[in-house]
Formats: sequence, structure tokens, C-alpha cells
Amino acid sequence: MPSRRDDMIGLVLSLVIVFGTVALAHVLPSVRPAGPPSTPASFENEPTCAEWTDGCIVCQRTETGTACSMPGIACVPGARQCLRREGA
Repeated sequence: MPSRRDDMIGLVLSLVIVFGTVALAHVLPSVRPAGPPSTPASFENEPTCAEWTDGCIVCQRTETGTACSMPGIACVPGARQCLRREGA
């Protein structure tokens, strides 16, 4: 049967692990995405671009506005590029 001292050591070690993990999460820098994600406003200054992507999602201009797909689970956005121009 474990003693009271063993229970206290286990509790203290658990608290050290929890607080250490929280402290590291606040101290270490977080990873930022490579660039801004594609949004409906990404190609607002390029009215001739009808469809664009960042490698994760595809957005296109429609008669009712801009529509974008959903990104994949482990997608890493890349550089935005125009896929189709209006009238092309």
C-alpha cells in the first residue's frame, strides 16, 4: 500500500509537469502560416481573376458573390495564384 509521502510526491510531480507545459506554451514562439490564406478579398484588386487558390482552398467569383471551398485537414497554404481569368 503506497504511503502518504508517495502520494504527495506523485501530486507534486504532476503539478510540475502541468505548470511546466503551460509555461513552455507561453514562452516558446508559435508557428505562423507561411502567408496570408486565400479569402474572398484576396484578389479584390484584380477584378479579372475569376478563380484563385493557395494550394488548400479554391475561391471563385460567382453571380451571387465569392465562393470558397473548405481546406483539407493537414493543408499548408502556399503562394496565392490566379487559376482562371474572366473571359479566358
